[in-house]
Amino acid sequence: MSVLNIRISYSACILYVLPRIHSHVRLPLLQVVLKNVSRLCHAKPIVTVNGKFPGPTIYVTEGDNVFINVTNNAQYNMSIHWHGLKQFRNGWADGPAYITQCPIQSGQSYAYNFTVAGQRGTLWWHAHILWLRATVYGAIVIVPKNGTFPFPQPYKEAKLVLGEWWNGDVEEAVKKGNKLGLPPATSDAHTINGKSGPLFPCSKKHTYALEVESGQTYLLRIINAALNDELFLTIAGHNMTVVEIDAVYVKPFTTNTLIITPGQTTNVLVSADRSPGRYFIGARAFMDAPITVDNKTAMAILQYKGVPNTAIPITPKLPASNDTELVTSYNKKLRSLNTAEFPANVPLTVDRKLFYTIGLGQNACPTCLNGTKLTASLNNISFVMPKIGLLQAHYYKIKGVVAFNSTVELVLQDTNLLSVESHPFHLHGFNFFVVGSGVGNFDKTKDPAKFNLVDPPERNTIAVPTGGWTAIRFRADNPGVWFMHCHLELHTMWGLKMAFVVENGKGPNESVIPPPADLPKC
Repeated sequence: MSVLNIRISYSACILYVLPRIHSHVRLPLLQVVLKNVSRLCHAKPIVTVNGKFPGPTIYVTEGDNVFINVTNNAQYNMSIHWHGLKQFRNGWADGPAYITQCPIQSGQSYAYNFTVAGQRGTLWWHAHILWLRATVYGAIVIVPKNGTFPFPQPYKEAKLVLGEWWNGDVEEAVKKGNKLGLPPATSDAHTINGKSGPLFPCSKKHTYALEVESGQTYLLRIINAALNDELFLTIAGHNMTVVEIDAVYVKPFTTNTLIITPGQTTNVLVSADRSPGRYFIGARAFMDAPITVDNKTAMAILQYKGVPNTAIPITPKLPASNDTELVTSYNKKLRSLNTAEFPANVPLTVDRKLFYTIGLGQNACPTCLNGTKLTASLNNISFVMPKIGLLQAHYYKIKGVVAFNSTVELVLQDTNLLSVESHPFHLHGFNFFVVGSGVGNFDKTKDPAKFNLVDPPERNTIAVPTGGWTAIRFRADNPGVWFMHCHLELHTMWGLKMAFVVENGKGPNESVIPPPADLPKC
């Protein structure tokens, strides 16, 4: 790939990439480094990319070929997942450790090389090994190739990246929990753009403020980068118009509260049409099961231009943490745009029907505190991580299980082995259509008759409701090995994960490309 003329600005943690050669983008080196950061009166070294928390935003244009060189200068092995990018035939750039690549060893580098095809909107990137995505994450913005949106052009845009903060060392907390056979301690705060807001100690300079001008409309790109919590988000006094989810346009609808699960992205339009003032933006956890979560509320501020910082912000009315009815109502409003330009190509017939049960349970552990340890499973199988990348094993002739271009219907059913809980599942390498969802047990006779096969939401991460089910459909037209897992890091760690193997089709254009020469070794 030829070297490009690139202008780079690091202001506001953004990488602006302005190539002169059409469709080829070489981003600057991404350095994984330790950085001392202080939050909630606690200072500690955290793993970051380029010393930023959250990490830099990556801007590309639909159709670009992207080259990102990642150098690991931290003490942990590292891999980066470009969450939601389909990586057609190119699982080598997908990033989950031991699934599509061995991790980048400390002191080593790996170049992620991929094409952004047929996608536009907001996605994100994050570490995909251990619990390192607690601090290693950032936004991806894919600019439409024609530069326009199928909704009113906003005056400006901003990002709200939601996360979690631990006062202590996250990896040490995980090790301690595993040794005891129990969950590690919950986070000490939620964050908005890395800042917890004024409800926490030492927060005067750790509150994110978004300045707006009266009468203007803004596009907010919202990402849930939290490890373990689904989150409500509300802006005091203002409505939000939802226009995109997981980089797919939807039929616009207005809401005063949105629900966003770990791994999901949501774009909304917000009009600065209220009395000039300061308005809190609040984020707090949704949990409708008897399970401990971080229930503290993070706050940012939407501030009208010209209003002094001494003005007391208006507080939003956030829903109850167990408001299942609101979540169900919100999700029912999500519909694909389904226009000639942005069709919803829902598979109407299905070649493979799969039914997976989701379970949380216990296994014997003589050295653990109570003689047991917590585990998670799909169809009563808890995934054990391999020692080499599964994609390598597949590429070197291990037989696949899903034929190329098959249409797949997958029903995910939450069960009550130990406790029911909502589970946000992410499928790598594909988008899927959420054709149905419900409470209780899936009825294979009655429930399919209610499926939406016209304009269901299309996305890459979906929350299976507590004690309920979700049905998705997709076309297996991307050969390779593709991870599917719960995006609650706690459950992934316990084994709530699997991999789809999609066989090659006919000829090289339907086959996995050869691995790059610098693919990390285990």
